[in-house]
Amino acid sequence: MNEHDPTWLMPTPHGVLHGFASAAPDRMQRALQLLLGAHGALSLPEWRTRVDGDAQRLLADAREQQWIQLLRRPVPGPEIRLDDFAQHVIAPLSAERRAVLASDSGFCLGHAGLGQDEADTLSVAAADFSDFAQRQRARGWSGAQRYVAFHSEPQLLLPDWSFVPFWVDGAGYWLILGGEALLNNLAMVELVWSIRLAAARFAPPV
Repeated sequence: MNEHDPTWLMPTPHGVLHGFASAAPDRMQRALQLLLGAHGALSLPEWRTRVDGDAQRLLADAREQQWIQLLRRPVPGPEIRLDDFAQHVIAPLSAERRAVLASDSGFCLGHAGLGQDEADTLSVAAADFSDFAQRQRARGWSGAQRYVAFHSEPQLLLPDWSFVPFWVDGAGYWLILGGEALLNNLAMVELVWSIRLAAARFAPPV
């Protein structure tokens, strides 16, 4: 596709995982986050006017890393329906369709494929991991902010649970997935986009 044709931009699932992987996003991450800030896909000219820095270089680097894709037509934002949000958005990210969305304070925001008690327990565990990551970051090790996986078999082939942290507009979240994590899935894009469009409705109670 020629980028000089009418073009719209969307992050790939890997682009979302990179773009929202830090509480303090860098220039590239902020550029990727812009793509999920509106009720529809941004056109290339719109994105260029909003991006911080050399838009052409950022676009080239993002395409090389396969964090961004060019579209021939605009894409509308997701419809946010909280009653079936968990089943239709977070469940497909787990091969076993067992998934929890939690705040970094330990509040369960949605779950699929498991009971409320187990979902609450996993959400509290995610909050503990958040506290651990913050302590390690203060000591100079940022690696603690990465994914956490638990295995019950010694070959470490497939995890029992994977904990995936991400941040949306300064708020921390954990995606907790049973079995194989299917993160290279458009549901990852829909999840983060939905949270951005309905941030207040997903915020944990004060």
